[in-house]
Amino acid sequence: MNTTNSSTATSMCKRSTLTGLFLLLLLACNLIATFAYADQRAQPTLPSVTLAAGSVEINAELARTQQQRYMGLSFRTAMPENSGMLFVYAKEQTLNFVMRNTFIPLSIAYLSKDMVINEIHDMQVGSKTTFPSRQPAQFALEMNQGWFKRNGVKVGSQLTMKF
Repeated sequence: MNTTNSSTATSMCKRSTLTGLFLLLLLACNLIATFAYADQRAQPTLPSVTLAAGSVEINAELARTQQQRYMGLSFRTAMPENSGMLFVYAKEQTLNFVMRNTFIPLSIAYLSKDMVINEIHDMQVGSKTTFPSRQPAQFALEMNQGWFKRNGVKVGSQLTMKF
């Protein structure tokens, strides 16, 4: 091989490596920006299910993935009266919620694996207070603050899914 071809091949290899590194850097920056800005706006409306609490129907968005549960109702500015978000976990466990970037006053009900309400807490907007469940729960249902009281839904109430 002559030196001209060898130096051309070396130059092409360096250029190819630099291009690859540049593309990798662009991809990394895009991923960082995606996660950094995901925390700055409300997540899209999630698929929902209809729940029944006695004779009252609830349209509950389903937060099933870790990212959906993390974002929850953050950055939302309003929610219809009989709507909420149902946070779904694989098994009963101690749950802990915070009102990070949440602009709607909420009440949260922690539910057993059988969809029985174990406890209800009112959560204030802007509060950095955490709201841990006192006992293991598999579901958490966030509704507009005072919704449970206004609708006579109490600790011990059974929720059902309507199909």
